[in-house]
Amino acid sequence: MKKSFVIGACAFLAMVTGCKKDEVARQAEKDNFFPRIFDNRNVFLNPSSIINEGDTARFNGLSYSPAGQVAISWKVNGKQSSTDTAFNFKPDSGGDYTVTLEVTYRNQLTSRTSHVLVNPSTYTLKTNHAVSMGYLSADASGFSNLDWSSLSHVAYKSGQVIPDGSLDVTAGEQNGRINELVARAHINGVAVLLCISGRLSGIDGWALYESNDFGSVIRDPVKMPALVQTIRNYLASRRMDGVDIMMADVNSSLYAENIHAVGPFLSALRAALPSKAIITVTVAANWVHWEYPDLSAADWVNVHAFEDGIHVGPGAPRGQASDYNYMVSCAGIWSNNHLPAGKLVIGMPAFGLRYDAIDGSGNNASWGSYSYITYSDILKLDPQAFSKELVQSAYGIYYNGVPLVTQKAAYLKSNGFKGAYLWAYSFDSKGDSSLLRAISKALQ
Repeated sequence: MKKSFVIGACAFLAMVTGCKKDEVARQAEKDNFFPRIFDNRNVFLNPSSIINEGDTARFNGLSYSPAGQVAISWKVNGKQSSTDTAFNFKPDSGGDYTVTLEVTYRNQLTSRTSHVLVNPSTYTLKTNHAVSMGYLSADASGFSNLDWSSLSHVAYKSGQVIPDGSLDVTAGEQNGRINELVARAHINGVAVLLCISGRLSGIDGWALYESNDFGSVIRDPVKMPALVQTIRNYLASRRMDGVDIMMADVNSSLYAENIHAVGPFLSALRAALPSKAIITVTVAANWVHWEYPDLSAADWVNVHAFEDGIHVGPGAPRGQASDYNYMVSCAGIWSNNHLPAGKLVIGMPAFGLRYDAIDGSGNNASWGSYSYITYSDILKLDPQAFSKELVQSAYGIYYNGVPLVTQKAAYLKSNGFKGAYLWAYSFDSKGDSSLLRAISKALQ
């Protein structure tokens, strides 16, 4: 009985195996057997990868079915590079490459695709008549969609100064964001700055009230030099082009001490960084501007020329907080009292002031009755908002549209300013409704 069972089992297995072979044969005969790629090491698991020029992207550990009978073609940007079972891609220049594996069997095709972004070892930055800089927020991503033609510089707000003197760069390190940004920027001839600040309050880019995170570190004779070395090492490791000192700790009782410390910090950075490194300082244009030391060692100074402060708070009149005249006055404060216009880059906002509640007189109700909304979200409320400065949502949203930033940029060009920046480019739109595109065109 046992012997009969074994014989029967073997017969059954032979029959099943034979059926499988017959099925393959039948599919092959009918010319519809679909070839397979087995990615045993998950080399195609991620749709893209980032390497430095001179490094190798390895596509190996693959197997195919039917084994030994498929035709293999590896293509780079559509051009065949190999017919081997594995492929080592070592590019000789920076760029965005598409690596495609095509496997065919009797006119049936299977393919896999991977994008390899290569950070160039050498690159030439654009020659720009004016600075057109976009700030990217800490959580910004999707850098393949940036309008590189409108950008001369990118400042990535991914460095946060911690009161213990360390620099938190976690935001930029997530999912390789900083490596992707630097690679794409350098491929397009755009410089990348590490923007460092303390804790910010939100969309508007100011520090938290009574926050002295940044100021307390650069005032400290031990922490400040250590921070300088941390910045130097990080810029070198990530191939960044410089740093923006966004010391926004000016809305506290220690504003004067914080501002005074920017001078020695700037000097220490200039001494520590390579001679070609770009160093900028972002400054306020309100009454605290008198406290700033000599900042001529910076390549240029970014002037926060938006949010006049008179349209928020209890009983404040509703209105445009970042109008043309306010920008002109802020630019004048710095060009008349501190630095020549050719050393100044003037800021414009890519967000709006929204009134959520009003008092009986129609003015802003309280400190908690207004909020901020990004320009891209304003366009979701009204697709024609790019041509305006006010959208009737809640109790009104005031912002800068394309006509207003164009007017501002034209003033800066005609008066010899170095350029403009947008806070934040992450909040901007695309195409004809883009604020940065309008600014860049007007500056040329």
